This record gives sequence, C-alpha cells and structure tokens, in this order.
Amino acid sequence: MDTLELLRINLLSPAVLAFALGIVATLVKSDLKIPDALYTTLSIYLLLSIGLKGGAALATTPFAEVWKPALATLALSIITPLLSYTTLRRLGRFDVVNAAAIAAHYGSVSAVTFIAATTFMQAARQPVEGFLPTLVAILEVPAIVIALLIARRSLGGGSLGEAVREIFAGKSVLLLVGGSVMGFLSGPEGLKQVAAVFVDPFRGVLVLFLLELGMIAAKRLRDLRSVGGFLIGFGIAMPLVQGSLGVWLGSLAGMSVGGAMVLGTMAASASYIAAPAAVRIALPQANPSYYLTASLGITFPFNLTLGIPIYYAISRWLHGGS
Repeated sequence: MDTLELLRINLLSPAVLAFALGIVATLVKSDLKIPDALYTTLSIYLLLSIGLKGGAALATTPFAEVWKPALATLALSIITPLLSYTTLRRLGRFDVVNAAAIAAHYGSVSAVTFIAATTFMQAARQPVEGFLPTLVAILEVPAIVIALLIARRSLGGGSLGEAVREIFAGKSVLLLVGGSVMGFLSGPEGLKQVAAVFVDPFRGVLVLFLLELGMIAAKRLRDLRSVGGFLIGFGIAMPLVQGSLGVWLGSLAGMSVGGAMVLGTMAASASYIAAPAAVRIALPQANPSYYLTASLGITFPFNLTLGIPIYYAISRWLHGGS
C-alpha cells in the first residue's frame, strides 16, 4: 500500500471515525454522554490489556532482542522533555513553570495513541515487536520526572516526592507495569485463558473509548484562542520532530518497520493521563489550558489522523522502502 492509501484506511478506521463522532456530538451540543464510571472502566481495561499482552510477549523474547530498543526508549525519555522545554523557553518565551508542565506531557506517552498505532500496523499487515507495551512503561515515567526536576531546580520548592509517588501509584503506570508483570509470569498460555476478555474485544472497547475522547477533545478545542498561535504550531511540529527521532532511534536499535514506527508514535504522543496528575501536584501554578489543550486538543487529533501514517512513511523510508 502507498502512503495515501494507508492514510485513507487510517482516517476511515472505526476508531478514528468514533473520535470524529465524539467531536461532532460536542459541537452540535448533543446529549450523548458516556458515564464517568464506564469511561474509567474502559481506560482500566485498555491499560491492563496492553500490559498483559506485552508481558506475555516479553516472556518469550530473548533479552538480546529487547535491550537495544529499551535503551533507545530510555534515551527518548531523556531527550524529548529537554527538547520540548528548550523550545518552549527559547522560541515560545514561556515561563519556567508552564514550559516544564508542557514538557512533562510531551516527554511522556499517550497509551491510547500507542494503541492506535499498533492497530494501524495491523491494518497495514505489518508485524510489530510484542514487547512494545513494556517500552510504553519505560517512556512514561522518566520524562515526567525530568521535566519536574527542571522546574524544581529553577524555582525550588514543590512536592516532587509526592508527584513521583502519584506517577507510580497512578492507574496508567500501575496497570501497565502490573499487567506486564502478570503477563510475563503467566506467559502466553496464561494469556490464552483470558483472551476472550482481554484480546478479542479490544478493538471494540477502543472505539467506545475514543468516542468519549472525541467529546473531551472537542471541549479543549474551544481553548485554542487562548493558547496562542505558537502553542498550536508546537502541538503539531514537535510531534513530527520527536516522532522522526523515535523512528530513527528505533531503526538504529534494530526494530522492524512497524516497531520503529510505533516507537516513533510513542515519542510523538503527549500524555494526558499520568502527566496531568503529576503536574497538578508538583506545579499547581501551571496553566491547564496550556498543557491540556496542547496535548489533547491539538497533538492527539493530529497524531490520530495524520501523524501515524507520516511516521510509518518515515519508517519505511529509513528501512529502504520495505
């Protein structure tokens, strides 16, 4: 398939269409609403499911195949928050607090964007490494901590310890790491026992989750006027830079076309679950309109619709067009 055909497939996939439906529902002021309890349940399901599948795949993967991608992911978790922070401070003229808060989001990873990327690879019939969910957990935490440390060094004070505890105790990291451990210990045979719940219905649950995210993102779109033109450009340009870097490092680490593309998508994504919780504690003076609108209102829709096919095209090019 060429890039335009893959773009069409992505834009017309049930997950992306559900996201668009959620946006439309909010814009026309529909009374459509997914109950908060169900939304929480769906997020728990998705996070635990990707952890279980990643852990089961990791159980059968030789260490020699994992350590280079893991090292590349760790490098990304250090580079991306520093790159975002420097760009926001020097080019965007943001203050330390808001630059660090936004950098924490763009250094971390969106688990839902990761899921969308792996689903896209399945549609493109491109295999990906089974241990990729483990890399999500590696990328999730260090970047947030680094961004918060930058702010703490510049400003002093702030409850860094409480913020770090919030990161590790928060549901996203807890479920990803805990699910990975469960999947690793039980192995593929254990995963088969719960496949009817955690594997087969996965895509359907993702559609429901993205329907709700579309409604949430549409509400953030109303804040675009307040965040300014620079942050809008940042929300599109920074994912392209970080995504290209992620694909390149993944390729250097020996990952497949699909695996490098997914790693690039992870680097291009912006957290809106773990990072907001940590920033709320460590940097309460940061403006949520900046970091939430940028991550959920700009970068997430961009990656979901256009970014993922672009990172795939870059990965194919780096792998010699395979």
